[in-house]
Amino acid sequence: MPDRANDNSQKPLSGARCLVLDDDLLIALDIEQLLRAAGASVVACVGNVADAVVALQNETPFTVAVLDIALGGSDDGVAVAALLQQRNIPFVFLTGMGGNDPRALRYPEAPVVDKPYQLDELLAALRRALRRR
Repeated sequence: MPDRANDNSQKPLSGARCLVLDDDLLIALDIEQLLRAAGASVVACVGNVADAVVALQNETPFTVAVLDIALGGSDDGVAVAALLQQRNIPFVFLTGMGGNDPRALRYPEAPVVDKPYQLDELLAALRRALRRR
């Protein structure tokens, strides 16, 4: 598979610090690879809300985040969205329910990407989220 994130001469996430919240490790690692190829300097992958909260307590704030809405168990990625919004950190939702997921509708400014996602689509959503910052 060609590395489409590297097709651009510019790295849209150059130097960015990114948070990825997804309870599926393979998806999180795939997103991490995309973010790094797009220039991210730091990518923190976490699998639950508690770990995301700990990551957000870091002294250096994140530039952008990718949040899976439906996590395993009772976790819900939307809980992290509220914290990100308070810190003025843009984010993108991932969901298997499409843009009609009622949880995502609570944050209409956040781009929503359907699972399974396309790399180009996720990168475009991240660019949109960063423009709103």
